[in-house]
Amino acid sequence: MENQLPDLSRRSFIAAAAGTAITASALAAPAPARAIGAGDRIRIGFIGPGGRGFGAHVHTLANLRKAGANIDLVAVSEVYKDQENKVCDYIKRETGTDPKRYVDYRDMLADDKIDAVCIGTPDHWHATQTIDAMKAGKHVYCEKPMTHTVEEALNVVDVWRSSGKVMQVGVQSTSLPIWDHARQLIDEGKLGKVLQFQTEYYRNSKVGQWRYYQLTPDMTPKTIDWQRWLGVKEGLAPDMPFDRAVYKQWRCYWPFGSGMYTDLFVHRTTSMLKATGLRYPARVVGAGGIYLEYDKREVPDVATVVADYNEGVQALITATMCCQETPIRQLIRGHNGSFVFASVGKDKKGQEKTDYNGERFNQIEFVAERPQVTMDSTIKSENIRVGDVINDSTQLHFQNWLDAMRDGNQAACHNPPDLGAAAIVTVTLGSRSYREGKVFHFDTDSHKVREGDASWAQGWEKMSKAGAKPHHVPGWKAGETGSLLESPPWMKLAGPWKNGNPPQNQG
Repeated sequence: MENQLPDLSRRSFIAAAAGTAITASALAAPAPARAIGAGDRIRIGFIGPGGRGFGAHVHTLANLRKAGANIDLVAVSEVYKDQENKVCDYIKRETGTDPKRYVDYRDMLADDKIDAVCIGTPDHWHATQTIDAMKAGKHVYCEKPMTHTVEEALNVVDVWRSSGKVMQVGVQSTSLPIWDHARQLIDEGKLGKVLQFQTEYYRNSKVGQWRYYQLTPDMTPKTIDWQRWLGVKEGLAPDMPFDRAVYKQWRCYWPFGSGMYTDLFVHRTTSMLKATGLRYPARVVGAGGIYLEYDKREVPDVATVVADYNEGVQALITATMCCQETPIRQLIRGHNGSFVFASVGKDKKGQEKTDYNGERFNQIEFVAERPQVTMDSTIKSENIRVGDVINDSTQLHFQNWLDAMRDGNQAACHNPPDLGAAAIVTVTLGSRSYREGKVFHFDTDSHKVREGDASWAQGWEKMSKAGAKPHHVPGWKAGETGSLLESPPWMKLAGPWKNGNPPQNQG
C-alpha cells in the first residue's frame, strides 16, 4: 500500500479536506482561451503589489504602456495602506488612470471590466488567489514561486487547464531564447544521453538574506491589515502577534515561504527543466542548515537539493547565502559532452566580457568529451551564441504574457503552470526533505507523494542486469546517439561459475 505523507500544518489539512487529487482534466489539453482583440484594451489589476509586485509588475507594465502596449492599470488591492497609496499615486502619475482600490481582492475579481490580475503577495497566498482569479474569468500573472505546496501546484494546473485562461509564472529568465535552443540541440542528440544538470543561486549579504527589506515605524497594526495578510480565516497561516520582520521579511519563516528553496532555487530549476524537457522528479532529497545567519530566521542559509528523474537524469541544485564570487557553473551533462551556460557581451570599455549570470545567458559553451570515449572524432567543442544579452528579461516576460492573452493561447507563455508546478514539486520536496529528514518519491503518473524506499535503486539495478537501454528526456528524437557503451572483449569472461565451470563453458 502507498505510504501517505503526514500533514505538515493546518493548511495542509484544509487542502487535503478540500480535495487535492488530480483529475483527468489535469492531464488533458488546456481549454481554448478567448483571444483579446488587437484593438481592445487589456485592463489589469494588482493584488499585493509590494516589493516585487510594485518594482517589477507595476513598473514594467507602466513602461510597456508608455511604449504603446494597449493596456490600462486599473485596480489595486493591498493590505498596507502606505504601500497602497504609493502604488496608486505612481499609476496615476505615470498612466493618467486613478486605479480603483479594493480592500478584499475578491471584490476586484468580481469586477467584470477587469481582464487580468498580477499577483505579488507572499507565497502562502499564491494558490488561493490564482485559483480564485481564473475561476472568476481573469488571466493571471503570478510571481514565483507559483505556490507554497506541492498539492497547491497540482490544483493550480488542474484549474488552469479547464479555465481557458492564460497564466504566466514569474520566472522571467524562462523568456530567454537560450532554453528553447538548448532543448532543440538536446533532442537532436548533441549531448548524447543526458545524465545530469547542475545549477545554483549563490548570493551574499552583510545583513543576512531578506533582512535588507527595511522595517519602518509606520508599519503598525493600524496601517497593515494583519489578519488579512496572514490569511487566518482562509486557513493559510496560524494566528500570531503582529511582527514587522515577519510582514516585511516573510521569506525567512516557514509558514509564508521556504527561503532559498522557493525564492531562488525555483528560478534556476525552472530554466533547466525547460532546457531538458524534464518535468516532475521521481525521487528528491534535500540537505542544508543555518550555518551562518543566526538572526532568528527559520530557513537555512546553505542548502542543496538532489532530484532524480525517471528519464535517468539527476539534478543538483545548490547554493550558500555567502561566497557569491565562487559559484558552480550552470550546465547540463551528457555522454558526448556538456552545455555550460554563459553570458557574453561588451563591458563599458567595449571589451568582450563573459559571465555566468543566469538572468542573462546568451551562449552555450559545448565542451566535448574525448573521442576515445564517444567513439566519434567529429564531435568538437564549440561556442554557440543564442542572440544578444537581454538586460531586461522581466519586460520580455510580461510582453510574452500580453501577447499570449491577445492570441488566446495558453501554451504561448514561456512559463505556464505545468512547467511552474514541475519546479515546485522539485524544490518544495527538497525543502520538506531537509525539514523532515526524509527522502520523497513522487509518482509522475498519479501525482502522489510517498516516503522513499529501496525501490528506486532496485529499479535501476534491475535494468542494468537485464542489459536494458537508457531512458531519454521527453522529446528525444536522436535514436541511440551517444547512449550505448562499447563492451570490452574481456567482459565475455564475466558471469557466475557453476560446478567449477566458467560461464562460457556451461553450454
